[in-house]
Amino acid sequence: MKNLLPLLFAAILMVSGCGQAEKTETAEKKNVTASQDNKQEQVTIVLTKDNGKEEIEKKDVSIKEGETVMDVMKREFEVKTMYEDSFISSINGTEGNEKDKTSWFFSVNGEEAMKGAKEIKLKKGDKVGFDFRKYE
Repeated sequence: MKNLLPLLFAAILMVSGCGQAEKTETAEKKNVTASQDNKQEQVTIVLTKDNGKEEIEKKDVSIKEGETVMDVMKREFEVKTMYEDSFISSINGTEGNEKDKTSWFFSVNGEEAMKGAKEIKLKKGDKVGFDFRKYE
């Protein structure tokens, strides 16, 4: 009987250890799911130069329902605007000008924007690109 007691104790430890591993695995799965949910409430902002040849900055930012491109840009970057906040003329000190024929152009999910930044509402998972380049 004395020889069985250590074996019984070892078996109990193994069973309780397996149960703990399952709890840890479940907690890890919950954290991964929560992390994925947070990503879905974000948009990605990418700043580039020369038709995307040079990446300046890339940021994943949280959004609230109904926020526009302009709302997010003003919150996350230093911007100057024109035409009643419809057009972004400068981002983080890089400003377009007529002499050099340069400007910021933007797209949402790969499609060039046909409206002003304050008119385009963002959705979870959108990718917004701002490219600083010459125009003709």
